Amino acid sequence: MIIKKTYVSSLRIARKIHRTSGALLFIFFFIIAITGLLLGWKKNSNGLILPQSQKGASTELKDWLPLDTLQSIAFKTLIDSIDKNINLDLQRIDARPDKGMVKFVFNNHYWGIQLDGSTGDILAITKRRSDFFENIHDGSILDIIFGTKGEIIKLIYTTIMGIALLIFTITGFWLWYGPKLIKKNR
Repeated sequence: MIIKKTYVSSLRIARKIHRTSGALLFIFFFIIAITGLLLGWKKNSNGLILPQSQKGASTELKDWLPLDTLQSIAFKTLIDSIDKNINLDLQRIDARPDKGMVKFVFNNHYWGIQLDGSTGDILAITKRRSDFFENIHDGSILDIIFGTKGEIIKLIYTTIMGIALLIFTITGFWLWYGPKLIKKNR
């Protein structure tokens, strides 16, 4: 009888925690679910979410232009094609020797430039929606908006959401298993 009361009491507490945290974090769980779904499908979106990698003329690195030359072409392309005042802060250069192509990805916007590694020809000027969705998904969009260094908002956000998901999992399991245990101990 005491065990049953303990189980019933713990079920009430679990239900209250589950319901309250669910109500408080609903919008965040919704955003994470939608962006997670989009990120899961990014490579199968026919270039809508993640731009398709184009192919260059040569896969032989010895035929390629130097990276600083390719970077200059990418910067000029971005300025000429998008905005003369666009930020050129480079996040990464993604060399794809197997495709004969180099991608230039930038920090403060979602434009990307794909160049032929050997000729420097522009293969694609792309909007990198997947990076935007990823920034929403992990909370780093807030660090970008507020200009915080070290991704502190992302760290706080992912910690809260990770703990919330853990609490949801534990209380949800108990809400499912607890009644079974009570029936078993009747």
